[in-house]
Amino acid sequence: MPSAIDYQIMWNRLIAVVEEQATTLIRTAFSTSVREAGDLSAGLFDRQGRMMAQAVTGTPGHVNAMAESVTHFVREIGMQNIFEGDVFITNDPWLGTGHLHDITVVTPVFRKGLHIGFFACTAHVVDIGGRGFGPDAGEVYEEGLLIPITKFAERGTVNPLLISIIRANVRTPDQTVGDMYSLAACNEAGDRRLQAMLDEFGIDDLEGLSDFLTESSRKATREAISNVPDGTYRHTMTVDGYDQPVELVVTLKVDGDRLNADFSGTSGMSAFGVNVPEVYTRAYACYGLKCAIAPSVPNNTGSLEPFEISAPEGCILAAKRPAPVSVRHVLGHLVPDVVLGALHQAMPGTVPAEGASALWNIQISARPCDPDSGLQNAEILMFNSGGTGARPTVDGLSATAFPSGVSTMSVEATEHVGPITVWRKDLREGSGGAGETRGGLGQVIEIEARAGYDFWFNAMFDRVDNPARGRDGGRPGAAGRVELTDGTPLKSKGRQKVRNGQRLRLSLPGGGGFGDPEKRDRSQVAADIEAGVVSPSRAAKDYGYSGENS
Repeated sequence: MPSAIDYQIMWNRLIAVVEEQATTLIRTAFSTSVREAGDLSAGLFDRQGRMMAQAVTGTPGHVNAMAESVTHFVREIGMQNIFEGDVFITNDPWLGTGHLHDITVVTPVFRKGLHIGFFACTAHVVDIGGRGFGPDAGEVYEEGLLIPITKFAERGTVNPLLISIIRANVRTPDQTVGDMYSLAACNEAGDRRLQAMLDEFGIDDLEGLSDFLTESSRKATREAISNVPDGTYRHTMTVDGYDQPVELVVTLKVDGDRLNADFSGTSGMSAFGVNVPEVYTRAYACYGLKCAIAPSVPNNTGSLEPFEISAPEGCILAAKRPAPVSVRHVLGHLVPDVVLGALHQAMPGTVPAEGASALWNIQISARPCDPDSGLQNAEILMFNSGGTGARPTVDGLSATAFPSGVSTMSVEATEHVGPITVWRKDLREGSGGAGETRGGLGQVIEIEARAGYDFWFNAMFDRVDNPARGRDGGRPGAAGRVELTDGTPLKSKGRQKVRNGQRLRLSLPGGGGFGDPEKRDRSQVAADIEAGVVSPSRAAKDYGYSGENS
């Protein structure tokens, strides 16, 4: 019987196992969203479907939603139908990670002929058919191909009919199917490393280790929650939505070592694809709360269970089938700002101001101006980030994805996969909200089609009508803008055309400031002016700064 010290050592080793799992996915992926941005997750689960360890590489939305989805695989497949060499797959938004573009692959782990657990991973593919990655659909059926929980491979043999169906329904068949094989390879790499670890420690199952991890993490998380003052804390936030503003409302109730977050009062479902399945809402609500309350506790089933998250079915954060959910990240990424706003009432001086939060993803469909030119169609996906909110003692981060944590794709990698030129990509002066600590800056990005091409783009942007708010006297960050470089305004959501010779400009929002701007250190204001973060005139207006002696 391993000791607690043995289990602690094995716990640390599991992180290396799942990191290699994630690294394999990045190395072998076809989609830029995976290999460049790291829009993925990877983890190890026990035989019951409890998440034991997650890779640091990956997004909270994928990881925390996947923590629930593996149990759906166990139920739908049935223990009696799980065989060595099997690989399972789905992109069901309500049983997976929230929209059709995320494909989750689960592989059972066997040792000496006995089933002992699962590896699981998720990745965002560039195309899954339908309307493409965008918010315009009226039902999930329009958004692409839904793959129910099924077997990608059985006893080592890939299902040829499934592959044929997928290839026939997507614009990028080689890329999409290639990513599925990459996901399976990712789990196989994790399996190899796990088997070597079990050989080293001389054990043949995961149950004892999983019990230790789950109970230790649950206990540590409940102890952390008990340090939060008891009470009821309510917070609201208005965001853009699609055709009308959306009210996000949360009530936190803290009682001893129990914490409940209830989203009653939140707006109802939209007719467009900004709706969020509840699994994704829970994923990001848990993440925001855990970051503030128990950041040092490893992320697994035990550390997630103490956070009780609920939303009334039919609200925009608990969308019902067959609601369109393609860009569920837009509101989902704003959920941490809502729960942190409530938590600020209980733990002042702990959480940051609101940030840009939602990624400014853009899906571009490049099409030849002349259909008979012989030029090829192309699908291009870019991930871009605005500024994060200022923290109580430190400035916000510029052009940084929080809460998703994904990387911005390089210009070179983006231009390589399609006929576009990114003419400009730099920090947006003055976009960070003023405060004792300043909000992070957004970006300005300009994109043009190359000769012979127009492009359509799917806009899925927020913080245009409702910028990130400051906290404790901090000023809001700059609102986002979508336009052509000649000043023609464009919509912040929906499919739009940019003709050859026109140039699209995206001005990404900044993060809110924290605290009274008049209290900002004068040397920091001077440094911001020197770095081009803020103009002298804006420094005078926001900070009352007029020079070295002010």
